[in-house]
Amino acid sequence: MIETWLYSLISVLIVSLISLVGIITLPISTERLRQFLIYMIAFSAGALFGDAFIHLLPGIVEKQGFTFNISIYILSGIAFSLFVEKVIHWRHCHLPITKTHVHSFSIMNLFGDSVHNFIDGLIIGASYLVTIQVGIATTIAVILHEIPQEIGDFGILIHGGFSKTKAIFLNFLTALTSIIGVIISLSLSSKAENITLFLIPFAAGSFIYIAGSDLIPELHKECNLKKSLFQLIFFILGVSVMLFLLLLE
Repeated sequence: MIETWLYSLISVLIVSLISLVGIITLPISTERLRQFLIYMIAFSAGALFGDAFIHLLPGIVEKQGFTFNISIYILSGIAFSLFVEKVIHWRHCHLPITKTHVHSFSIMNLFGDSVHNFIDGLIIGASYLVTIQVGIATTIAVILHEIPQEIGDFGILIHGGFSKTKAIFLNFLTALTSIIGVIISLSLSSKAENITLFLIPFAAGSFIYIAGSDLIPELHKECNLKKSLFQLIFFILGVSVMLFLLLLE
């Protein structure tokens, strides 16, 4: 069991370090970086939709069938995301407008990413409970999945008003929830699967809300035909990456 704990914790630490991908942008000026951010938003929207409809929901339906409970869990994720965003908007309405005043969608993305990383931790821990080999295979799959998502998440935070260093730090902070997930998974090994049966469709609902309610409206602010076409290309690219990862499983 000690070996299982050791492998699991090392795996989630490696996965968490992927969130530091934004470090590669430090030599690039923020002004120049912002010219490409809208395309990263489009990519992230496609990746979130793709993750929800290509990975999360088919996976849970394969295990459970498409039951009434799954629909309720998805709607719960959407409703909870709406509630969280309302609280964020309410707080922002009572704050003075400053240059450091960040957009609510970037905070919503931090919330969604935290839930997703927590689930990754649960899944990695549960996989190592099967065998070490299964755990390693699952970790590799999660790493491949995380790279494009973390790039998109970093872009959302920059577009939302965070500085590059703060975006990198917050992205890493949300990634650490995977450690909490793996600890819970290994500590409550008999109940970990039941937790994921709720959290996976819940996370899918959150991703659908964030992509559809927060990110897509950001894309509509750009009306230039050429830029809009590039947005569509990056959106499709985000979906395509998630589809490609499915083929690797």
